[in-house]
Amino acid sequence: MVQFSAVIQQFAEQGEKTGWSYVEIPPDISEQLKPGYKKSYRVKGKLDAHPISQQALIPMGNGVFIMPLKAGLRKALHKNKGALLRLRLMEDTKPLEICTELLECLGDAPKAEKKFMALPRSHQMYYSNWIGSAKTIRTKARRIACTIEAMEKNLTYAEMLRLNAQSVNK
Repeated sequence: MVQFSAVIQQFAEQGEKTGWSYVEIPPDISEQLKPGYKKSYRVKGKLDAHPISQQALIPMGNGVFIMPLKAGLRKALHKNKGALLRLRLMEDTKPLEICTELLECLGDAPKAEKKFMALPRSHQMYYSNWIGSAKTIRTKARRIACTIEAMEKNLTYAEMLRLNAQSVNK
């Protein structure tokens, strides 16, 4: 386990990352976590006393990675931009888990299931996380149906979201 401290930062203007809060993982630390690795991967451990798992580290170049800190996590930590954070991290090799309700429903739609299972795990997680973030059972069911329909129509995640937004706004 690697231990270090970092200051919470926030992107001013950085394309899609504009406004993101994050901590920077310096090259020497990232090299200890996953030697020679230059792509995104996940870590577990603690931020101050708050346990984390499946937290993404994103490469920024020259061996530097960032760990995005979503609002819910910052709220749990009671910290924002400029605050010092104590990190204790190690690589999290546990596979990402797909929403079980989605997998059950895909079992009833073989064409959609085949397409979904052929997607890279990271793309499967876009759908799973979107479904899992639903606040009601009704919304979760609608999102599962949208995902199955998208697989059957060979739509990308972005295309499915646009189609879903159009149907909700009608």
